[in-house]
Amino acid sequence: MRDMMRWLLGGKRTARQDLEEGAYVSRSQGQLVWRAFKRHRVGQAGAAVVIMLVLVAVFANFLAPYHYGLQMRGRPFHPPSRIRIIDQEGRLTWPFVYATNRVVDRATFRVSYVEDTTMAYPIRLFVRGPDTHRILGLFPTNLRLFGVGTAGNDPRDVAQIFLLGSDSLARCLFSRILYGSRISLIIGPLVVLIIMPIAVILGGVSGYYGGGIDEVIQRACEVVIAVPGLPILLVAATIMHALGIPPGLAFLGIVGILAMISWGGLTRILRGMFLSLREREYVLAAKAIGCSDLRIILRHMTPGVLTYLLVGATLSMPGMILTESALSFLGLGIREPATSWGMLVQEAANIVNIEMHPWILIPGVVIFVTVLAFNFMGDALRDATDPHSNR
Repeated sequence: MRDMMRWLLGGKRTARQDLEEGAYVSRSQGQLVWRAFKRHRVGQAGAAVVIMLVLVAVFANFLAPYHYGLQMRGRPFHPPSRIRIIDQEGRLTWPFVYATNRVVDRATFRVSYVEDTTMAYPIRLFVRGPDTHRILGLFPTNLRLFGVGTAGNDPRDVAQIFLLGSDSLARCLFSRILYGSRISLIIGPLVVLIIMPIAVILGGVSGYYGGGIDEVIQRACEVVIAVPGLPILLVAATIMHALGIPPGLAFLGIVGILAMISWGGLTRILRGMFLSLREREYVLAAKAIGCSDLRIILRHMTPGVLTYLLVGATLSMPGMILTESALSFLGLGIREPATSWGMLVQEAANIVNIEMHPWILIPGVVIFVTVLAFNFMGDALRDATDPHSNR
């Protein structure tokens, strides 16, 4: 309002006045990127979902009511539990569930679960279970966020709580989704951490030196890009499955194969960026004062491509998640007793299961939301770091 009144009265502002009132503020590149990113509402929502999923994966042991491999005997394909807050007398009470009895219709042989309303089981917070787990992999405890048992009771002996139902082996689907997030979300960052140093070094050497070295590296990139990724993954996964390789080593094998077939494209893009950076004044000045070639590439040129690496890493995560999910869905990726989102979707391969137990599609919904969140966040980062963007 003060500026408007000064303009209406014909007053003039000096540069010193603008500087004293904070009109002109010098901001770093990171501050400018963050300022532009905050204007992207969809990107902020995607980033919030990604952060939430990372926290869920880190604290899955504590958040899940049961161990991912625990089987509730006699409870296969149990529907999601009905959480009630109104008791039989119509009074508002603490959330609770009823125990259920498995009933088989002798005419149609369809299985249903009938609630036993004779006793209510309150949902307790910070319940201690029979199994021990480690929070952050360091602190052993048997404490879980919620449950329906009491201290020392086996969850198979009391009423169960299935927030998202159970699978064909009577395992809590909600717990398996939480545990599965660790594998499905960690594959992308691991692959990116492997291919980024390779792409930076090879792309930097190729773009900085040019000539014969550039030709050799680029021909190698073209060979890697021409390799069909999915067939290679299928063959390798089949071999690992036939050899009986443990799930942990199979997981590392999938990560390694994804890295071997993914570094070529990123290397070619970085090579073009290094070609333009090697003619900049600060690079020529580093050469003039006698800096080594490796120092120039890593210390002077690499910071110029960090923003692209950040955006590229974010946008590559959905592809890694979908690749792992596809392999696990086909039974060639993560196998029992481990779990991942792709393996959980296997139950949905049967149309009869989908018709009778629609909650088994929930892991697919989780994959869909996760991929969208990474894409939204990556698009926002790309717009925020683009110097030619109107934002």
